[in-house]
Amino acid sequence: MKLITLKLDKQNIFLLLLIVMVAAGKLIPFKSEYNQYFNLSAFIDWGIAAIFLLYGLKLNIKEIIKDISNWKLHLLVQAGTFIIFPLLAFLFYGFVKDTEFFVTWLSIFFLASLPSTVSSSVVMVSIAKGNVTSAIFNASISGIIGIVMTPLLMSFFIQPDQENINNSEIIQQLLLKVLLPIILGLILNPLLKNLVTKYAKIIAEFDKMIILLIVYESFSEAFSQNVFASVPSSVFLIIAVSVITLFFSVYGILKLISGRLHFKREDTITATFCGSKKSLVHGSLFVMVLGIPEDQKVLFLLPVMIYHSFQLFYVSWLTNKIEKKYRLENG
Repeated sequence: MKLITLKLDKQNIFLLLLIVMVAAGKLIPFKSEYNQYFNLSAFIDWGIAAIFLLYGLKLNIKEIIKDISNWKLHLLVQAGTFIIFPLLAFLFYGFVKDTEFFVTWLSIFFLASLPSTVSSSVVMVSIAKGNVTSAIFNASISGIIGIVMTPLLMSFFIQPDQENINNSEIIQQLLLKVLLPIILGLILNPLLKNLVTKYAKIIAEFDKMIILLIVYESFSEAFSQNVFASVPSSVFLIIAVSVITLFFSVYGILKLISGRLHFKREDTITATFCGSKKSLVHGSLFVMVLGIPEDQKVLFLLPVMIYHSFQLFYVSWLTNKIEKKYRLENG
């Protein structure tokens, strides 16, 4: 129980640090003249590549191959992530098209298009006594599918001829920062697997550090350009209500389908937890490489940050509730 509390406390600390980065962006924003002392953008770019290199190093090919036979569960999780989520968001497209709320809707659709998160999905499934192997497989494969699916889904609404958008540059950035490091990680896996396992805690902290720096840089830019002056409080409320509604809708649909497919308790937990998660890591990275205009990056990060915070707090509570029920039922 102490271990569970420690994991959840670490997640809460990370959420607090996210808030600190937002405040730092307001109080001590990073300015372009600081690059002569420390090039923050370049450091983040290398950090992004390092995250996905480590991601490839952590993939266990043998376990993934063994778990492929549980195909119904895998299909449901990926359908929840890349079909149900975007479809639910798309239902409101007709209401916002050609209106002032289109960009706000697009930022929510961006959230809906993202892959599932890896670390917290696996941790929560493990605590709730779900199917951990399938959680690892689906969380890992989701990130790889997202390399193609997220840009593809967003391409329907971000026009190629828009200013600041260069499709060839986007593809190049995705290849260099995401796909190539993953492939390199897979190749080096047999050589460096033990080293990665040994320093797993440090690696996890590095992931979080890069996310925090991305948030700090984005909000520094936003506050410096007075981006929030154009984002009324009503927009924040709309985003918050929308993403929380999305969570409960997807979670409920996945639970209903799991019941109809007669999934075991363990598989139902994995389907609902993994299929309803969205990755702040990938959200932060895709904001940097999808050609989203500078003055809109914060607006696109907001739904991801709100959703990430909510899913951690709520699923942490739900996980403890399920774990306690499991202990009572099994002595």
